[in-house]
Amino acid sequence: MTTMRAVAYRKPLPITDPAALEDVELPVRESGPHDLLVRVEAVSVNPVDTKVRAGSDPGGEPRVLGFDAAGVVTATGAEVTLFQPGDEVYYAGTIDRPGTNAEYHVVDERIVGPKPRSLSFAQAAALPLTSITRTRRCTTGSGPARTAPARCWSSPARAGSGRS
Repeated sequence: MTTMRAVAYRKPLPITDPAALEDVELPVRESGPHDLLVRVEAVSVNPVDTKVRAGSDPGGEPRVLGFDAAGVVTATGAEVTLFQPGDEVYYAGTIDRPGTNAEYHVVDERIVGPKPRSLSFAQAAALPLTSITRTRRCTTGSGPARTAPARCWSSPARAGSGRS
């Protein structure tokens, strides 16, 4: 496996433009010492994907978006200790690496968690950024959660909505 399919953009066009997003074939990235190569089974789309696409012009080169993903580890870097091939994982990627909207994704093991067995890949992929957003609001005391600690739990689907 040397290439993979991905969804990318080359310039920040309106989403209604047929060229706003395109299917591309890209090389599979090399893994670093703490990296996992994950076969992506599911991703979710977040408002940050729209903001990144609108505010960043990759100059005609394909840029893959996506942060949240769930999948299966297919290979590990030399210094990986937390996961092994075959493990099911989920995570929110980082802005400084290509996104998760691809068949394979390289991610640092230190920001990955084991996928809960009770969740499907799609359910697990829907959690990372919304869960991080909600946790941050509860632990920093920002937003409506500041008024009552008992209100710190809400549906993860509402975490990024500004409502608790």
